[in-house]
Amino acid sequence: MATVAAVAVPARARRLLPWALLLALLLVAQSLLVVLSLHHEHARAQEEADAAAAEAAAALRAELLRSVQSLQSLLWNQPSAQAWRADAAELLHARRDLLRLERRDAALGVTLALDTPLGEPLFVALPRAQLMVDTEVACRAAQRTAAPHFSRSYFVPMRGGLGIEVIDLCLPIAGEGRDRYMVASLSLTGVLERALGAAVLRHEYSLVEGDGTRLARTGAQRGAGVFRGEQLIALPGTLLQLRADAVEGRPRLIPNLTLALVVGLSVALFALVLLLARDVRRRARAEAALAEALAFRKAMEDSLSTGLRARDLAGRITYVNPAFCAMVGCSADELRAAAQPPYWPPEHAAQYAQRQQARLASLRDDAAAREGFETVFMRKSGERFPVMIYEAPLVDGAGRHTGWMSAVLDMSAQRRVEELSRQQQERLQLAARLAAVGEMASLLGHELNQPLAAIASYAHGSLNLLARPDAQTPALLDEALTRIAEQAERAGRVIKSVHDYVRRREQAHEPVRADLLLEAVQPLVQLQARKSGTRIELRWPQPPPRVRCDRTMIEQVLLNLTRNAIQAMEHDTPPERRVLELSVLAPQQRRVGFVVADAGPGIAPEVRQQLFTPFFTTRSEGMGLGLSLCRSVVEQHGGMLELDTRSAADGSAGSGTTVRFTLPLADGGAPAPADAAALVAGRG
Repeated sequence: MATVAAVAVPARARRLLPWALLLALLLVAQSLLVVLSLHHEHARAQEEADAAAAEAAAALRAELLRSVQSLQSLLWNQPSAQAWRADAAELLHARRDLLRLERRDAALGVTLALDTPLGEPLFVALPRAQLMVDTEVACRAAQRTAAPHFSRSYFVPMRGGLGIEVIDLCLPIAGEGRDRYMVASLSLTGVLERALGAAVLRHEYSLVEGDGTRLARTGAQRGAGVFRGEQLIALPGTLLQLRADAVEGRPRLIPNLTLALVVGLSVALFALVLLLARDVRRRARAEAALAEALAFRKAMEDSLSTGLRARDLAGRITYVNPAFCAMVGCSADELRAAAQPPYWPPEHAAQYAQRQQARLASLRDDAAAREGFETVFMRKSGERFPVMIYEAPLVDGAGRHTGWMSAVLDMSAQRRVEELSRQQQERLQLAARLAAVGEMASLLGHELNQPLAAIASYAHGSLNLLARPDAQTPALLDEALTRIAEQAERAGRVIKSVHDYVRRREQAHEPVRADLLLEAVQPLVQLQARKSGTRIELRWPQPPPRVRCDRTMIEQVLLNLTRNAIQAMEHDTPPERRVLELSVLAPQQRRVGFVVADAGPGIAPEVRQQLFTPFFTTRSEGMGLGLSLCRSVVEQHGGMLELDTRSAADGSAGSGTTVRFTLPLADGGAPAPADAAALVAGRG
């Protein structure tokens, strides 16, 4: 019996030990919760007092500054003594905190004074002359700074053994009259009540001295002296200290203890739930799986704008969400009942059926399941629209493969946006080309004037020879007609160059020699170069590399860059230094670089930041599209456009601007040469 009792006692102790520990933990948790709650309540009350003091200080300062503005209005337009007296009496009647108004001369002698009609006059028990020290200090400071100043607060005794705390405001009076100051006496209590209101409920507000002596107060109740917030109010000439004393005392214990008991009981209940969870684990798992499946279906149906479609192993539709139904225009019942999907276009139905079988068979591979493909669906109205489909295996709760889940994206809006973007890009390119043609029109007049003038001269000379023929007439006529033909051919070349550029040529990217691109734009560049006296230098490696590009677009890029470079040198660059360099760099990393360099003054940093912004231009006649289109065209070719410039302010006159862009090297292009040969064209 003794042995059995000895064994039972330790087993019983082992069963009671967890409960004892749980009880101890609950007691500790409850005690900590009470202490933390009290500390939190104490901190909250103190923060509330500090915030109340800050708000009251701001309100009091604002009220005093408004008082300054009200008093300054009495001095507007230098009113006469009678007008000032009338306005001052009206202000004293309107403001209870304003006790007295005085006008004083340069020696601070009172020339005119008015007392408040709302109460007993201020200086009755004690003459005003005996309470002038602080007022004089404020007025002297106002005289030095030509601005209003407050005096220190002082106590004014009243009849019956009472008194009032007063602060004076001294305002300097401008003008040539004998009065130099206006002094207003304000009641601190009145100012407090006017700024904060007399029926303050949660706090008592008071103005105190540095040692804590109370000067004025307001509030319906007295403060408990437990939670106090203090703020200093800086005014011109003085400093006030505002105290906010909370009416409520220390936090009560009962509400916090109740909260602690509730939390403790909740923790104990949670522990009991954990113990019971061991017995209901299987049901909890089933409920969690069911809740997860329902939440998944609910999320698909209500929140997704992407079409979802589930198919079984035979390819029949088993589930579609509302977004998919709205996309194809068919109901879920119609889609599930159809032997063949009604959103397949009839002309592609057989092809889609074969593709579906091959696609569903390949989706058993996880890698293939993640690859999307694009196809065309048909709405119920017969409209065809592009879609992007992503499919993945559908697995049930037991891990069995039961079908496929597809995410279907309607690409119609994206295709419309892409088409709109393409059309806008074409319009911008056309606008840039037309702008370039507009600027070249004036140059054509200058360039064609010379051959036309020569043709007219030779024709006139030929007529003169025919009028007076001699032995040399045939030879001279032959030479004159030859010169006429040469000048006509020259004019034709100029017109053809502009015509070839303006004509819109639709062509795909093709291999082109880099030197041919430079030579193609050279006649057009020389039109402007000759007008400004610019020399053009062309350089490319030998043999010239071949690039893959849209020849028309790249010629437009080169023309825009060269025109900008020539215009940059027209005004600030001496004629002997006006050199435009067009270079082709040796291929590097399957890229060919093009360089357009000028000797202009460079570009300012603030202009460079917006240089590639569409419609930004520094020229009144420009459209601001050239550089933006150049970068877009180069990036569409897979290249990159860079700009390197230094302003002339660094001391190097005409440091210039260099623009570089790259194009892909065509297959079979020239390898990088050891040296580059240079071709230089003379001054135009």
